[in-house]
Amino acid sequence: MLVCSSGGHLAQLWSLKPWWSRQQRSWVTFDTPEAKALLGEEDDVTWAFYPTTRSIPNLLRNTRLAWRLLHSRRPDVVVSTGAGVALPFFVFARLLRMTTVFIEVYDRVETPTLTGRLVRPFTKLVMVQWPEQQRLYRDAVVIGPLL
Repeated sequence: MLVCSSGGHLAQLWSLKPWWSRQQRSWVTFDTPEAKALLGEEDDVTWAFYPTTRSIPNLLRNTRLAWRLLHSRRPDVVVSTGAGVALPFFVFARLLRMTTVFIEVYDRVETPTLTGRLVRPFTKLVMVQWPEQQRLYRDAVVIGPLL
């Protein structure tokens, strides 16, 4: 299951197409024109609720969505580049003993993102795009720039 906000977060997950195109997958992102254009050929896309910043109602809606989707789809792994929509998916995935992978975005080198700090306790594997980001996350794996 690939979970992310639209825009740059989605673009970074999309760049992993050589990997995810060989997998059975489902997507969770926001219903925006660019997301619809990018994911138009994908079979399994669920639109999450946004905005997520400072929106308690949408956090609750996405929490219910995460619970429902994780129970019905039972993914082997939940992968995210953030942002806010990732948190409820990581919390429930961890509770359900599913593997979680967080990929820190490429443009945050000095400090971790808020999403990175929030999902870290629920993350099995953290991947970073720059060697400098390793100091932000103990045991992070450098995968190189995605864009």
